[in-house]
Amino acid sequence: MISHPSRHCTVELQALPSRIGQVRRIVSAQLRYWHMHSLIDRASLGVTELLTNVHLHARPDKTCTVEIELLLERLTVSVRDHDPRLPVVDDAEPLATCGRGLAMVAAMSESWGARPDGESGKVVWFTLPTSGGLAPVTARPPRRLVEEVPAAVFAETEHAVDLGSPQPAPARSAVAG
Repeated sequence: MISHPSRHCTVELQALPSRIGQVRRIVSAQLRYWHMHSLIDRASLGVTELLTNVHLHARPDKTCTVEIELLLERLTVSVRDHDPRLPVVDDAEPLATCGRGLAMVAAMSESWGARPDGESGKVVWFTLPTSGGLAPVTARPPRRLVEEVPAAVFAETEHAVDLGSPQPAPARSAVAG
């Protein structure tokens, strides 16, 4: 069942791999209809991760509801399932092939969370700003053309470079937060 009130869309489904792709396309189409093209990549990624978690972890069944809602300057995407266990963000091992989904949702969204839904379910959600806010996930720096530079230019600057003693670079985390 799909409902399309003005700025609200709900999809009920079984969180199976083939259905996850269909929901991703529905979310993309709805955001295009609302002229929210800049949110499509992040919303599609986030809903894919949340539905994959339902597919992998939810009990007793994989039935769930995806809801997207556009209010003021915020898009909220939520997934409701019938498993009352709240998700846990794990520290995935560097070579692990899974365990990073919620960390990705946290990194690409403005906010996210999970809450119990009655006695037999939960809702996991994330928000995206509709203006300003985060840069698109797919943003790349502009391409620059490399021009030929005569070797003499490098020779002239060679004496001006002071390498001194190397300083260690500060440690940085790849995960936002």
